Amino acid sequence: MMFIRYAVYRFFTMLLTLWVVSMMVFIIINLPPGDYLSNQIAELRATGQAEGVAKAEFLRAEYALDRALWEQYMIWAGFMPGPNGFAGLLQGDFGWSFEFDRPVGEIVGDALWLTVLVNLSAVLFVYVVALPLGVLAAAKSETWVDYTAGFVGYLGLATPNFLLALILFYYGNKYFNLPIGGLMDPALEGEPMSWVKVKSILLHMIVPTFVIGTSGAAAMMQRLRANMLDELSKPYVETARAKGMAPARMLAKYPLRMAFNPFVADIGNLLPSMISGSVLVSVVLGLQTIGPSLLTALKSQDQFLAAFILMFVALLTLIGTMISDMLLVLLDPRIRYGGRET
Repeated sequence: MMFIRYAVYRFFTMLLTLWVVSMMVFIIINLPPGDYLSNQIAELRATGQAEGVAKAEFLRAEYALDRALWEQYMIWAGFMPGPNGFAGLLQGDFGWSFEFDRPVGEIVGDALWLTVLVNLSAVLFVYVVALPLGVLAAAKSETWVDYTAGFVGYLGLATPNFLLALILFYYGNKYFNLPIGGLMDPALEGEPMSWVKVKSILLHMIVPTFVIGTSGAAAMMQRLRANMLDELSKPYVETARAKGMAPARMLAKYPLRMAFNPFVADIGNLLPSMISGSVLVSVVLGLQTIGPSLLTALKSQDQFLAAFILMFVALLTLIGTMISDMLLVLLDPRIRYGGRET
């Protein structure tokens, strides 16, 4: 019962945080002078295109961009009726992309689930690689295993993602016949889901998953190794060894459990860092994720498209943080529910 109450409390805290983030995102996007339509109107007036100016002015009024900033936010979020009534984020209307001249929902529709799929695969890759390597490096401290794992980890941290993408781009195709670019065969884009399309997506995801997850796996491995080494020096480990407990069982039962908390807590940090770090990788590899759209929207000051994508990243961050908090409560009985006993 206490766990359910804590879950409800964390859920409403997440919603409140998301509301605060939405205000910050909207304000920051509007900090630079002008916007997409203002810049377009200035260019059209300079070239004497009256019809284009009239259309841009109509769009400014249609999407309330001629009102005060707080009114624009309230209408965009769906808290206040605009020219078309209540039509904001809360009502499922994500706005209009002036750069692509299409609704935001149409632009990011397929890209959203592909972004989630790629980044969840990268998170899974991080944990699958970092957990055994971190434990092994700590258990075999100051041996060739530890030094090799450390060298690989630092190499993964030091290599830029876009450079790693270019290297795998070439050698993956040359020696392993891996597909180049995209997340599926171009002929399957826009087609309904089928087993052929699933196989194409899985095959195309090998290189992006490795590229996006490498730096995260390297950092996670180093943190887990440091935490494990700290726990291995504690008196309870010496006591377990003195009692004749098998090394593998002792590692899994005591130090790993104690060192696992930061490992789980990093879920909330992994998702946003990978999404933000995968923007350049998406451009290099030609991935159909939200990365290229975000880059285009920020460059052209397409505020509705940029704001929605940033809100999506914020939502993933908060969901990841909530999941890590819930897992920590289940894994560690020492953790209190908001100051109350478990």
